[in-house]
Amino acid sequence: MSWFTKTVVGVVLGILGALSGANADTYPNRPIKLVAPFPPGGGTDIMARALAEQLAAELKQPVIVENRSGASGNIGAAAVARAKNDGYTLLMTSAPFAIGPAIFKDLSFDPIKDFTAITQISMVPLLVVTRADSPLNSIADLIAAAKENDKSISFATFGVGSPPHLTGEKIQELAGIKMLHIPYKGGSEAITELMSGQVSIGILDVISMMPMVKEGRLKALAITGPVRAQTLAEVPTLVEAGVPYDDVGWFGLFAPAGLSPAITNTLNAAVNKILATPDIRRLIFASGTVPIAPPTSPAEWQAIFNENVRVWGATATEVMKKEP
Repeated sequence: MSWFTKTVVGVVLGILGALSGANADTYPNRPIKLVAPFPPGGGTDIMARALAEQLAAELKQPVIVENRSGASGNIGAAAVARAKNDGYTLLMTSAPFAIGPAIFKDLSFDPIKDFTAITQISMVPLLVVTRADSPLNSIADLIAAAKENDKSISFATFGVGSPPHLTGEKIQELAGIKMLHIPYKGGSEAITELMSGQVSIGILDVISMMPMVKEGRLKALAITGPVRAQTLAEVPTLVEAGVPYDDVGWFGLFAPAGLSPAITNTLNAAVNKILATPDIRRLIFASGTVPIAPPTSPAEWQAIFNENVRVWGATATEVMKKEP
């Protein structure tokens, strides 16, 4: 390479680097798209819209929620994986995102390699619920009914291999019962079928179940996690109800792989600032979810997520071996 060519290449690279730095310094300067990979009305959608409103105010740019549902959240996640890594396309998702590689062999993305972790939003317990007029009033009732007739109890979730599905399988294993799994495309569809009596119980995220439980339209039998929810203090944990299982899900924020550290840190700081405000903390507690304290840095959230992929993936692999 000649001296002249080297000089030209050096100048071009310098200009590109300066432009890249300028873009990071001025980020954001146009609307941001926040992809929620589940249907409207579910827990992920509800939390995404709450965050989008506050994030728009913090970043002084519109944050538009786009529902790209289907395939247990994989359609929306794949769209974000393919998007430009400039900080203008983000993914608000939940624990099924970590489970995908264990149950979908033709997955078009790698949740670790193809994404940049921004921050964890909250921990998300699951509720075991039934309709208000159900004869089931406790986990003990559920276990007794299933033992009396192993075809009498069906449970609704928002997908094969999802955290609710894995929880249902663990309940069966630990309680020594059998139930029929009925997967749906999203939480709202599962709720509709539960309310109409098509399924016996639902195992679904607490955020989408909370209003209906509070209104008396659904009856909560138990909640996952190590402690009771502040806003459902009368509902026992699964452990308290005699089933020693306390895993919980989560909501988290991601971007396409290769997002610059500057923009990653800008988003992390903005979201963590929002999560620390009294209004958002009240909203999170009121939804039955649990705020993250202290907040996670991108590196911390990446490490937590990587461990989720490993642990949830191992559980899902075992469960999927039992699927017909």
